[in-house]
Amino acid sequence: MTDLLFTHPANPAPENGSAGFFTAEDGRRLRYALFPTAVRPFRGTVILIQGRNEFIEKYFETIRDLAAAGFDVATFDLRGQGLSDRLLKNHRRGHVRRFGDYVSDLNRFLRDVVLPDCTGPFYMLAHSTGGLIALLAAPGLKNSIVRMVLSAPLLGLHGIPPGMRGLRRLSGLMRMFGAGSLPMTRDRRRVSADLFGGNVLTSDPVRFARNSAIIAAHPELGLGAPSAGWIHAVCLAVEEVRQAEFTARIHIPTLFVAAGADRVVSTAAIENYSRRLRSGSLLVIDGARHEMLQEADLYREQFLAGFKAFLPEEETPIPS
Repeated sequence: MTDLLFTHPANPAPENGSAGFFTAEDGRRLRYALFPTAVRPFRGTVILIQGRNEFIEKYFETIRDLAAAGFDVATFDLRGQGLSDRLLKNHRRGHVRRFGDYVSDLNRFLRDVVLPDCTGPFYMLAHSTGGLIALLAAPGLKNSIVRMVLSAPLLGLHGIPPGMRGLRRLSGLMRMFGAGSLPMTRDRRRVSADLFGGNVLTSDPVRFARNSAIIAAHPELGLGAPSAGWIHAVCLAVEEVRQAEFTARIHIPTLFVAAGADRVVSTAAIENYSRRLRSGSLLVIDGARHEMLQEADLYREQFLAGFKAFLPEEETPIPS
């Protein structure tokens, strides 16, 4: 296993993985990894887009599950997190200039890594922030991506008193006065399995402890609070994908999977958006928290079953 991927006794790496860096349009170096399956029949390649404050190692279990189902997996750390280049002097601060940079990075990854080195048909699996990135990119992906599955996509934040518009105004003011790199929430530096009781991400203590152990062993993978600039970029991206003119341009069949007990993103916003999208389908997993692929087996297996059922057994690749 390449030294660009970290293993842990509780988190063994999938077999035959390889990793490297590709270069974004602005020169940032972003870490990627490819994981081939040995299972036949081969069903295609899944492009996995992570959420905020995530990294390749967090998805080792899911990648093994996908490989066992006959899928290759291609993934990368988003700019500003994991082992990809950080964007601020404070490397713990989650930041992005605009969500269009994420879309540009995804397109470069597809062009420089996936299309030359992977075999279609190509599917997309994206979580939370990754789901918003996938939707932003979707109008330009209709000739390469066959289907998308979005896990708790960030189409609205849960329980934010000022609402998305108020949050956009506040974060916009901070950017206007030169404070766009400052955080809008408290940065919790302590990472420990002891924090399980107060977490809103998963009800599974074993997977929570595993992910905490990865960060404890490799703190360079972790991320702190998001910047005001990141929050503002989220608000603008959500406004863009909600526009009727934008949704009319999305033709990729898309399964939205919402967590019934999500306290991070708005489940209602996901339900409403999926109904507006002509190519959209909806699955709500009752009782699940935000990170369904890090959840207890009861919820996680429902997600994986929905994912596999949504992707056809056989599909002709889209010509390049």
